[in-house]
Amino acid sequence: MHDKTLAELARGLDAGEFSSRELTQHLLGRIDRLDGELNSFITVTFDQALAEAEAADAARAKGDAGPLTGLPLALKDIFCTRDVKTSCGSKMLDSFVSPYDATVVERLKAAGTVSLGKTNMDEFAMGSSNENSFFGPVKNPWDLAAVPGGSSGGSAAAVAAGLVPAAMGTDTGGSIRQPAAFCGITGLKPTYGRVSRYGMIAYASSLDQAGPMARSAEDCALLLGAIAGHDLRDSTSVARGVPDYLAELNAPLSGLKIGLPREYFGDGLDPEVEAATRAAIQAFETLGATVREVSLPHTHYAIPAYYVIAPAEASSNLSRYDGVRFGHRCDNPADLIDLYKRSRAEGFGDEVKRRILIGTHTLSEGFFDAYYKKAQQVRRLIRQDFLDAFEEVDVLMGPASPTPAFDLGANKDPVSMYLQDIYTIAVNLAGIPGISVPAGFVGNRPLGLQILGTHFAEAQLLNVAHQFQQATDWHRRRPAFAEETA
Repeated sequence: MHDKTLAELARGLDAGEFSSRELTQHLLGRIDRLDGELNSFITVTFDQALAEAEAADAARAKGDAGPLTGLPLALKDIFCTRDVKTSCGSKMLDSFVSPYDATVVERLKAAGTVSLGKTNMDEFAMGSSNENSFFGPVKNPWDLAAVPGGSSGGSAAAVAAGLVPAAMGTDTGGSIRQPAAFCGITGLKPTYGRVSRYGMIAYASSLDQAGPMARSAEDCALLLGAIAGHDLRDSTSVARGVPDYLAELNAPLSGLKIGLPREYFGDGLDPEVEAATRAAIQAFETLGATVREVSLPHTHYAIPAYYVIAPAEASSNLSRYDGVRFGHRCDNPADLIDLYKRSRAEGFGDEVKRRILIGTHTLSEGFFDAYYKKAQQVRRLIRQDFLDAFEEVDVLMGPASPTPAFDLGANKDPVSMYLQDIYTIAVNLAGIPGISVPAGFVGNRPLGLQILGTHFAEAQLLNVAHQFQQATDWHRRRPAFAEETA
């Protein structure tokens, strides 16, 4: 059962091949046996999962089942979940038990899904390797010496290892697409505002977006249909109807116009990654698409703009963690100032502190116009680059990352780590959707093909990705680790 996609499991439940309880027990058993080595989960909700599975079986017996009823998944530990610890990978929130559900969690529960637990992540979603977690690094199931990517690395590793068929992640600068690429799964970052951020612990509010991580584009379409839509509790949520993302999956690609940004195939791209990416794109030509080169001229400004805007918003968002209302509190503070200083110093890790300091500096008097305002102006230029490109082509394609998954501990310099997101960050700055699909290997480490579309073009991206997956088998390949225990 652990080798099936979400859609295949749904068909199995419909056919009565197994019950939701049997499926849930099987996967909980795998988590118990295998995750000690991967470290992909922070919290496993055994009792809650079995209760939800039994409720799903009862609903199915009464004929009340929907497309997702009884299907297990996991949640990145950034989504507030009622009566379950929500740590955000940080010591600061190690003891925080949420009193409410995030909208994403609420909608998945309403759809009848079964949550197996909360997955590991870079602290407050700040990282590209999942090495910044207070709970220790996650390992890549394809190669235990490699990182799974970040910040949604726990979700990606759990899906790749067959511990769960799908998981929810969040993407602020590539944190769904890059770990999906590193772990050989499919990851979708929707248009900003397509999915509610209510109850999703904030890192950078104008960039954060929730999305599904699964084995196939079809699975992502199933999940996006459940979580997308307007939410009055989120002022950035867009009041726009939700299409049937499954309806257009099988539409032919004849006439599709694909653009290859020349800036995504230049210096810094590993030659083997480039070769695999170009080979994957050739598959679309056999499906009837045409390919041409385009330009996104302000791409090289994306990383500096992002690392002004995101830390500035993080500095503001994380000011609430002061040791007073909730979260970590230091012992025996001498006074209020000592409480603030020591609680934050003890509760936050090094990367979080680094970004808070950068953000506070860029927002300070005398630097706001020079840094933050200028970065927002550059952001507008980057967005316009994409809009101009989509006047010429339907979708853009390129690598999800300049390299395959790197070794644990290999990128100790923060700047070299930041450069891992060179092809993903601009997408968040522009607010457009993107998807990463498995598209090859370098040695035993997977690669991802990134496909980008204009605002609210998720249905088209899922169609393009699905057709690619019908013509290739990269998404069907499994790491040996996944089969170590049946």
